[in-house]
Amino acid sequence: MVKIGIVDTTFARYDMAKAAIDEIKKNVGGVSIVRYTVPGVKDLPVAAKKLIEEQKCDLVMAFGMPGKEEIDKMCAHEASAGLVHAQLITNTHIIEVFVHEDEAKTDEELVKIAQNRSRAHALNAVKLLFHPEELTRDAGMGKRQGKEDAGPIR
Repeated sequence: MVKIGIVDTTFARYDMAKAAIDEIKKNVGGVSIVRYTVPGVKDLPVAAKKLIEEQKCDLVMAFGMPGKEEIDKMCAHEASAGLVHAQLITNTHIIEVFVHEDEAKTDEELVKIAQNRSRAHALNAVKLLFHPEELTRDAGMGKRQGKEDAGPIR
């Protein structure tokens, strides 16, 4: 059975993991989901690595919602670098799903971005595991997660 790891934080202001889990369950059967919640974004890399090595997850989605302050952006960058490192040492995809609080002017807009990005990346996870040819078909199409697609340059 394919196992997807979901790691999220208590720092986030929206439960992005819940939206992703719902989307995965709607689109594929026979998948086991393991959720692991940590305090903040800098805790995500080790949690993702533990899901891969200890729980034998085939892919991990890492959810974070960095705040608006400069220190939050720095922490997000460090977390992102850690996630890349964890991917390389485990040879396993870790899909980073970050929504920065300053991407939106209102809480309602932030929720919309978080929902869309979480669900879109959940579909990307399903494609990586079960239908990689669909990702190849979309290459160069300017797909975006969380906002409108940019579209291809013609």
